[in-house]
Amino acid sequence: MEIITFSTQEAGRWQAPRVGALLNSEYLLNFERVFDGPERPTSHLGWLDMDGPWFQKSREKYESLAHDPSALTEAAGNGWLTKRSEAYWLAPVPRPGKLICIGLNYRDHAVESNMAIPERPVVFSKFATAVIAPGEPVILPATSTQVDYEAELAVVIGRRAKNISVNRAFDYVLGYTVFNDVSARDFQFADGQWQRGKSCDTFAPMGPKIITTDAVPDPHKLAIKLRLNGQTMQDSNTNQLIFGVPELVAFLSETITLEPGDVIATGTPPGVGFARKPPVFLKAGDVMEVEIESVGMLNNPVAEAEEASKVAETRS
Repeated sequence: MEIITFSTQEAGRWQAPRVGALLNSEYLLNFERVFDGPERPTSHLGWLDMDGPWFQKSREKYESLAHDPSALTEAAGNGWLTKRSEAYWLAPVPRPGKLICIGLNYRDHAVESNMAIPERPVVFSKFATAVIAPGEPVILPATSTQVDYEAELAVVIGRRAKNISVNRAFDYVLGYTVFNDVSARDFQFADGQWQRGKSCDTFAPMGPKIITTDAVPDPHKLAIKLRLNGQTMQDSNTNQLIFGVPELVAFLSETITLEPGDVIATGTPPGVGFARKPPVFLKAGDVMEVEIESVGMLNNPVAEAEEASKVAETRS
């Protein structure tokens, strides 16, 4: 199943985010419209809770429509469907409760960074306010001259997880999405820790969708690439991960309660800008494309703050 978060215009105003699943080239199933009663999750993240009634019923309806295309006419008549052309795609998790990142998780990237192979996952976080949607601009901070890209596979948690074993870890994963861990290297290295350099506004592009685990049999055999202005800068495979998805979920859940909608970015492969000779840093007008096999492609332009404000006006 391909899950997206989207908004639509009604009476000239953009509506609150909705969760849905892509059905075909024309329609998506709007999870919220499947429910007749007033009951709704208290948080947008409740739609991503695999143990919650909202996700379970929505998935059942999706499965029935996916296996019986003739039922789409009735579904449209019931108001359950939204035209893809009318949906503005947001980040699949616009405001994750936790946005957890893993550093130095590809062997070759640790080598190019002149750092030792970690003995345990290197954990840091990004603030949720850094998240932006596919196609939205990454804004260069006025005081940074060394903004970098990082292609990453991200894991979306689908149920509450605490002290989970490696063998059971996949049971708690909803699916995967594409992530770009944009980083201000001058902030990161000058501060002596990574929070500010990783958490600038717009520094967490994500999307365009969540691909559920049943559609990705092995997340550790996926080609991962980043292109900058059409030139391939990162080209690797998730089989190079030092700590795989089960190990990360188990390790984090030892001390952190993972919840539905939490996002874990699993690290980046070699080819980042600061490690190149000469270094390559982002500039206004650049376009980044992160592509992960079976998961999707994420596109984001780069802009100065003034240029980005003009883009935002198109949705006002």
